[in-house]
Amino acid sequence: MEMKKLLSIFFLLSTILCLFTGNASAGGVFNVLSYGAKADGKTENSKAFLDTWKAACNATGYAKFVVPGGTYLLGPVRFTGPCRNVRTMAVQVQGLLKATTNLKSYPSDTWVLFGWVDNLILTGGGTFDGQGALAWPFNECPKKKHCKILPTNIKFVNTNNTVVNGITSLNSKMFHMAVLHCNNFQARNLKIIAPANSPNTDGIHIERNSGVSITQSHIGTGDDCVSIGQSNSDVFLANIKCGPGHGISIGSLGRYKNEGDVRNLVVKDCTLTGTDNGVRIKSWENSPSVSNVVNMTFDNIIMNRVENPIIIDQTYCPYHKCDTSAPSRVRIRDVSFKNIRGTSMSPVAVLLDCSRGVPCQNVKMQDVNLRYVGGQAGVQVSSATCNNVKAAYSGKQVPPPCQ
Repeated sequence: MEMKKLLSIFFLLSTILCLFTGNASAGGVFNVLSYGAKADGKTENSKAFLDTWKAACNATGYAKFVVPGGTYLLGPVRFTGPCRNVRTMAVQVQGLLKATTNLKSYPSDTWVLFGWVDNLILTGGGTFDGQGALAWPFNECPKKKHCKILPTNIKFVNTNNTVVNGITSLNSKMFHMAVLHCNNFQARNLKIIAPANSPNTDGIHIERNSGVSITQSHIGTGDDCVSIGQSNSDVFLANIKCGPGHGISIGSLGRYKNEGDVRNLVVKDCTLTGTDNGVRIKSWENSPSVSNVVNMTFDNIIMNRVENPIIIDQTYCPYHKCDTSAPSRVRIRDVSFKNIRGTSMSPVAVLLDCSRGVPCQNVKMQDVNLRYVGGQAGVQVSSATCNNVKAAYSGKQVPPPCQ
């Protein structure tokens, strides 16, 4: 993990933000109210927002797109570049954006998209409210493999050097944030909120990226707090409070042909409370092609009444029945679980269920202390289960190592 590179990028972008804040007039300030937006919570503002973006994107130097306080009803919008003469694009959302609830008005699986733009800064303390409660009954994805994908609250596609700071995502119809094909993406001080029973409301899903940092955030949803999909490298997650939800997950992987590798992940200094899983790597059986999960570090993680605190699951199947005719072809190696402590609601606090076709390699367990508090009759202490892996152990081990 190139931590020095990530830190240097962050400080560089922070410097850009400071310079921009002090010199916004160099490129101009573009206020959505000046382009016809109405902050009355009733007027549909897509055209006004897009007109504001167009003007900002055509500016020179530093451009600042401003959404003042108030409530704005907003349909699906795509804020796209390239903005060829804009050195930094700052989007300052101070108000409450409320997504239209008519699913027929969404031509794709996206509500707000930022794409093909460099040096983007999204800040302001505002809220993106997906109003997902009316859409969740129409989500069939938990039951069907082929289903209609509902809109993501905020999607970042093909951006370089992006900073997201102090934004709230509320009740997305499906994923809250998706980061796709991006380089050097920094997010911090996020609040991502949805009920525990909201389907597929992953907090942040990342896929096909290089250099992602998510820190100092609170994520509580009905699915993974953070899900790391295929083809990601140099991912850093720290100081995240997760819960409710399904935990922090790598995967699911191995579902599609020619998936890219996941390499160099660090998850540290996080707290998970009341989640279905803690830190997890999951892959499907019968993978159509080979891929790799390499160099994963989970360090200093607190589990508070978590159902499955540590889990590698290479027989992942969220449906009633899956194809199990062949083992997973996702190869997992160089995985370290360090200083992971707290309480487990399941008697099996550590489950390392690796592929029978490509067993996990070089899995290390150091200073693990997970007490069972679930109260199942006849069970008083936690245990570990291991299949197709020989882990290396050091320091304190509760539950005891697999035999």
